[in-house]
Amino acid sequence: MRALVQRVSRAEVRVAGEVIGAVGQGYMILLGVQPSDTPELAEKLAAKVAKLRVFEDEAGKMNLDITKVNGACLVVSQFTLYGSVKDGNRPGFSYAARPEVAEPLYEKFCQALADLGVPVETGRFGAMMEVELVNDGPTTIWMDTDELYG
Repeated sequence: MRALVQRVSRAEVRVAGEVIGAVGQGYMILLGVQPSDTPELAEKLAAKVAKLRVFEDEAGKMNLDITKVNGACLVVSQFTLYGSVKDGNRPGFSYAARPEVAEPLYEKFCQALADLGVPVETGRFGAMMEVELVNDGPTTIWMDTDELYG
């Protein structure tokens, strides 16, 4: 599982021109799932995201997690995070999980975040979406469960 976590001052996702998810201060998370991912990995990654300390404290140091700043997460499924251009210039997506595997794990990740007290907004799985955000910092963190949990 891969998560591209962007600290934002605001973010929203639209489908067919309609806003379906929006947050103020918090994270915009693009989430990719691979075939070997499990519900346990989704829960572990959600816990890692919830504890990620990238918000500034009173001394200006990145020391606070999202719960300490009353932030929220906008989570959008993103199979292209597993795109590979190893064998050419057109990305191949054979490393990404099929929708029937990916969607329940995407939902598990979102629910795990919510269970940890983080408000969660979402995109629409499988839909063509427009994402708009203001990256605060900019601060962007790449999280990969293969690296985090072997």
